[in-house]
Amino acid sequence: MRKIFHLGNCNTCQRIIKELNDGEGFELQNIKTEPMTPQQIDMMKEKAGSYEALFSRRAMKYRSMGLNEMTLTEDDYRKYILDEYTFLKRPVILIDDEIFVGNSKKVVAAAKTKAAL
Repeated sequence: MRKIFHLGNCNTCQRIIKELNDGEGFELQNIKTEPMTPQQIDMMKEKAGSYEALFSRRAMKYRSMGLNEMTLTEDDYRKYILDEYTFLKRPVILIDDEIFVGNSKKVVAAAKTKAAL
């Protein structure tokens, strides 16, 4: 399976998709217009190891909702990601059985390497 969960209006996501041969060979899912299902989130968690690994603390709502002052559990991370797409660390790139979460140079480079195989 080759899939990218992204935001259509996110310049960083669009740049990374462009670096991955304009997303050719990938199924693209804009998480704003096509919300993620609980099954998709659970599958990502299985590959990433935890819901926390998928959770973005950079989301504006993280501070505005006071989440930065709370101790969140795995169930909390799952709930917030499902309730509000901005809490997903983006993009999430699935290539075969591997998952690449976020936009750090190291993660993007690893995804590009795997995609080229």
